[in-house]
Amino acid sequence: MSWLPRTLLYLVFVVILLSGSFPVGESAIGVNWGTISFHRLKPSTVVDLLKDNKIKKVKLFDADSDALTALVGSGIEVMVGIPNEMLAALSSSTEAADLWVRQNVSRYVVKGGADIRYVAVGNEPFLTSYSGQFQSFVVPALLNLQQSLVKANLAGYVKLVVPCNADAYESSLPSQGAFRSELTQIMTQLVSFLNSNGSPFVVNIYPFLSLYGNSDFPQDYAFFEGSTHPVTDGSNVYYNAFDGNFDTLVSALNKLGYGQMPIVIGEVGWPTDGAFGANLSAARFFNQGLINHVLSNKGTPLRPRVPPMDIYLFSLLDEGAKSVLPGNFERHWGIFSFDGQAKYALNLGLGNRLLKNAKNVEYLPSRWCVADPSKDLTNVANHMRIACSVADCTTLDYGGSCNGIGAKGNISYAFNSYYQLQMQNAQSCDFDGLGMVTFLDPSVGDCRFLVGVTGHKKSIAFRPTPRRTTIWTSILWWVWSFLVL
Repeated sequence: MSWLPRTLLYLVFVVILLSGSFPVGESAIGVNWGTISFHRLKPSTVVDLLKDNKIKKVKLFDADSDALTALVGSGIEVMVGIPNEMLAALSSSTEAADLWVRQNVSRYVVKGGADIRYVAVGNEPFLTSYSGQFQSFVVPALLNLQQSLVKANLAGYVKLVVPCNADAYESSLPSQGAFRSELTQIMTQLVSFLNSNGSPFVVNIYPFLSLYGNSDFPQDYAFFEGSTHPVTDGSNVYYNAFDGNFDTLVSALNKLGYGQMPIVIGEVGWPTDGAFGANLSAARFFNQGLINHVLSNKGTPLRPRVPPMDIYLFSLLDEGAKSVLPGNFERHWGIFSFDGQAKYALNLGLGNRLLKNAKNVEYLPSRWCVADPSKDLTNVANHMRIACSVADCTTLDYGGSCNGIGAKGNISYAFNSYYQLQMQNAQSCDFDGLGMVTFLDPSVGDCRFLVGVTGHKKSIAFRPTPRRTTIWTSILWWVWSFLVL
């Protein structure tokens, strides 16, 4: 009689396949936890922050041992990342793949351990700005890592995915979406692999970059409250950029024969500083609209009542040491500031009405470095340049929250940023006698003069951010072309 359950399971599986759709489940809200910061919280503090806010899913950009150790026993589902630079070695050596899985997955996925569910193989490896340098490594790396998971008896539990940027596909309308011609073969191999192993397609979508990169892009189309410039595609009407982009991917997958593949949004969000349009109110408006839209289960015109499988907000915390080559906003994507304090009211739909701040944050003493008002500041420019080349001064620039504090305020902000980065070392506030330490908070309005944290002294691991240097010039170009006619 043991054959009966198997037969029934097989029939259920066949029915699902023939129905042409996947079972509909509740979408989950997760976050990206980046660590490129001068002032890093203790990983245990970050995990407590996740738990206090009932966030059940987190995505890491690498296999950070401190973060994974802190996640042990937390019950939080984890997506661990593999940097693009490691793909060549993993694609050419089964031993390298075995070693990576053993060190970064097997050791944590034990009873009471870290709940690693996904391994992100590369991060946007098909970006046009990479000129194909990682393209040939992706599928061989996937195959080697899959074999390694099989050897470790983890292939049924841990799934491999490849986060893609939205520039991997293009169209004149969502219904005409297709992967870039040079990616057709590799994308066919990729989605076939994902389908065979029960993995979703992971994509990163950034309406902010469409707005930031093109002055003709209608602002209301980037949000979720409806648009005065909707895009009509046959019988379907699109009122926001997210749905249009999502359905463009659906069409591209459909052209490869995988139109029902589950889709996970690996990164999506809105920055709060460092550029015009990057502010607290816009970020709250976008993120709350996104969350409400996804959790409503309305889906999109091409996938009604089937929202993304999961979405991972970008990001949990500000990362003040990231490259600003794409724009100063790169350091300000967090829904929390670097010290785990909520930037704005946000309901994640996870049981808490509003965000809860991090607890037990260990700050440096409440003191700041400012320009000495009694000194001649005529020759301060070089000191400011040096301070800001090391520390983060992005809020001082046009569109930033500290842009209007005046010349002396700018000097003080630069001095203090450097001083806190140097853990308030007395000599770091000298600046040839132009700086002085004060115990009065010099913050002005929305411009916050930070005090550093003492928690985590691990050296900064720089993660490149070329995905945003393209500024989405190929994303949703059809929207602009229709609106300017």
